[in-house]
Amino acid sequence: MSKPGNWVNSVRAIASDITEGFLEITHNSFALIGLIVAFASVALFAHPDLRAQGEAQLRTWLQDRHVAVVGFTPAPEAVERTTAANPKELPKDQSAVAYWISKKYRVAAEPIAAIVAEAYKQGAQQKIDPTLILAVMAVESSFNPFAQSSVGAQGLMQVMTRVHTEKYENFGGTHAAFDPVSNLRVGASILKEYIQITGSVEGALKYYVGAANMQNDGGYASKVLAEHRRLRQVAGASTPTTQVKPALIAKRQITPAANLETEAVAASSVQDNTQVALSSNL
Repeated sequence: MSKPGNWVNSVRAIASDITEGFLEITHNSFALIGLIVAFASVALFAHPDLRAQGEAQLRTWLQDRHVAVVGFTPAPEAVERTTAANPKELPKDQSAVAYWISKKYRVAAEPIAAIVAEAYKQGAQQKIDPTLILAVMAVESSFNPFAQSSVGAQGLMQVMTRVHTEKYENFGGTHAAFDPVSNLRVGASILKEYIQITGSVEGALKYYVGAANMQNDGGYASKVLAEHRRLRQVAGASTPTTQVKPALIAKRQITPAANLETEAVAASSVQDNTQVALSSNL
């Protein structure tokens, strides 16, 4: 029979062996994990596509966890899609115009601020007085980006979408007619084109309303120009009036394509736009 001392020593030896084995396994496991992490890091560094895929999966997992907690899907990009700006951050003349339009037409100042800023940007690019662009917008839609006339004029500047379809190709298609910024850019380019064709703002406005082949435009140009003068006064008349380059006009001819809108919808367009103009508040 073994002595008690020998039995205790045997247990201690077994425990020591187990402890040493466990430590060795743990140490090797940590080393293995370290190697795995190192190899993974090298692989991700060498293959950006794998890193991007992993990041996307991680974002998806985090978003799913967030949805499970809050109960709805967040849309952090919503603010980026919003057409809005702080009127106080605009230059003084633009800010004054934005607040004046907001008050007169009973629309929020923030989206109007973004539209005013874009009008000034397009005015500089197209060499058109930005307050003229805004005046056309005021008469055409009263700053309603979803307005549509009975003859198919759409958006802020009431562009005839079916006539100017190609102008929306760079914006992803004709549905962009209801995007305020896209509609403004297309409308401004059309206005510039008509100024170049006719050589005057009055003539361009007659084209814009679809009355190029008519004796009068039903008072449309007078309405726009009156609003234009008011907007220039609000802006402190700091913006230059629209300049027309005679040399550029001489190179342009009134072609069937340029006159397509007039030939297609002249009578109905004039009647519709005149009604819109006369119904707007002075």
